Amino acid sequence: MLTYDENGLIDILGLLPEELEEQILLMGEKKFRAGQIFEWLHVKRVGSFDEMTNLSIQLRDKLKEIFCLKSLFIVKRLESSTDNTVKYLYRLSDGNHIETVIMEYNYGNTVCVSTQVGCKMGCRFCASTIAGYKRDLASSEILQQIYTAARDSGRKITGAVLMGIGEPLDNYDNVVNFLGLVSHPKGMNMSLRHVSLSTCGLVPRIYDLAELKLGLTLSISLHSSNNKARSEIMPVNDRYDINELLEACRYYFKVTGRRISFEYALIDGHNDSRADAQELAKLLGGFVCHVNIIPVNKIKERDYRSDRKAAERFRKRLEALGLNATVRRTLGSDIDAACGQLRREYEI
Repeated sequence: MLTYDENGLIDILGLLPEELEEQILLMGEKKFRAGQIFEWLHVKRVGSFDEMTNLSIQLRDKLKEIFCLKSLFIVKRLESSTDNTVKYLYRLSDGNHIETVIMEYNYGNTVCVSTQVGCKMGCRFCASTIAGYKRDLASSEILQQIYTAARDSGRKITGAVLMGIGEPLDNYDNVVNFLGLVSHPKGMNMSLRHVSLSTCGLVPRIYDLAELKLGLTLSISLHSSNNKARSEIMPVNDRYDINELLEACRYYFKVTGRRISFEYALIDGHNDSRADAQELAKLLGGFVCHVNIIPVNKIKERDYRSDRKAAERFRKRLEALGLNATVRRTLGSDIDAACGQLRREYEI
């Protein structure tokens, strides 16, 4: 995917192998050079063209004239003393900031990446939207979050969740390009079955994503069992209501065969009653799905709250009604690992 920086240079890290090959041929270089460069970028993960030591100095200088190689700068690094979660605040080349989190599980390390600087969606319980939307991230900037976290931590990254700052489907083209890069056999070769994409419900893009048949897990930020309650906390529901959203989810499952995950941020007094559980079970009846109950994170601008005891009680109600449900494991609670909080505190 051809994207350019403010100086008109091509963002080389965002090019798939065939795109890089085309650019190298346009330079008058031999085809095999593209393979060498792609390996330097995505296997050895160098930070500059000067590190590509099997290329001539002349070729490296030529690359600098045509391409840019974007980097992320670590502004702050917080590591949990309880579960090895690591949270990064990165500064982008234009001075904006994003967050990334490494989460350790029994099966490996997963990175939670941001897809935008800020968010337009305006979900009331989310810290990411409070500091405001600035811009979309390029595919290379999404990818560099994983590469930089892996390099700094020394950990092998086996999975990714697009659940950080921003709405992934609002940055659709860059996100799809990122997925192609991170899963490419000549690069990181991450299985997309180990990737989860979370959306608040941009219905047309769910249909688009289904057609790609990528094999990733689609996570739907549902958070309410009826339109009235959902619209109160999620403005997107006024554009695409629950019925439209669930129809798109049925289509996604039909085309991909992949089970849908529904995220449900439990909010005391808003969506946590026995009646809410009954309504949710009725709504999702017949779906091949999983409900992920999330005790809502406390943010100072909002009065929303819940706790793990309430979440566990709600889970038991759902399971008694026939829904597969779990309570999300709380990671990095001692470092405020929920996305959006660190950027907001740093920039305000």
